[in-house]
Amino acid sequence: MALSSVSLSLVSSTLSQKLNVPCSNELPRPFPLAGVDSVSYTTEATFNEESNCRRRLLVLGVGALSASLLPVNPLLAEEAPKNYRAFADSKDGYSYYYPADWIDFDFRGHDSAFKDRVLQLQNVRVRFIPTDKKDIHDLGPMEQVVSDLVKHVYAAPNQIPTIIEMQERSIDGKNYYTFEYQLTSPNYSSTSFATIGIGNGRYYTLIVGANERRWKRVRNKLKVVADSFKMLDI
Repeated sequence: MALSSVSLSLVSSTLSQKLNVPCSNELPRPFPLAGVDSVSYTTEATFNEESNCRRRLLVLGVGALSASLLPVNPLLAEEAPKNYRAFADSKDGYSYYYPADWIDFDFRGHDSAFKDRVLQLQNVRVRFIPTDKKDIHDLGPMEQVVSDLVKHVYAAPNQIPTIIEMQERSIDGKNYYTFEYQLTSPNYSSTSFATIGIGNGRYYTLIVGANERRWKRVRNKLKVVADSFKMLDI
């Protein structure tokens, strides 16, 4: 069904007010180089931000209209637990829950991300890369896979990695590894859950974490997020 630009504009405006969708990509802006007209740079940056905003609202608007026109996928219609919302990406093949009071933001190199409104280091993000593997078991034993990831991928050179626990689960014939780990640096420590899975020719990674000082208070809340990750058939 063709959608008129007027309808999309109205939907975008309404969604902007109701969902409080951020229009900034929340990444640091580059400083203008010497000799470059700063007025031109500002105009271009403003134009890019407005374009990103319109694009995001357009996607949300089309999704909102499509939801009332298309049959409901039972996987996408699953009710989220109290105080959580469900995020489902049927195009890229995954879904998960996130705290209802969190807001979406752009996390460089990731497909989706949500964060606490105040404590921005308390967030969840998902990314995926292509793979010829068919299942998470193809990577090797869980203990070895988790150890290699935490120590050689997640930890920076100045961080001390600690693996707290790990578990394997299977849902609808799809296998996942979920593990809890801590990264400690001289001035900062964080603890996170990560869930990884392979499906649809993609290697998915969800990470949800917080500052170590708050971890005891939010651990159970964030464990719900980590355990909710599912791969959807596409």
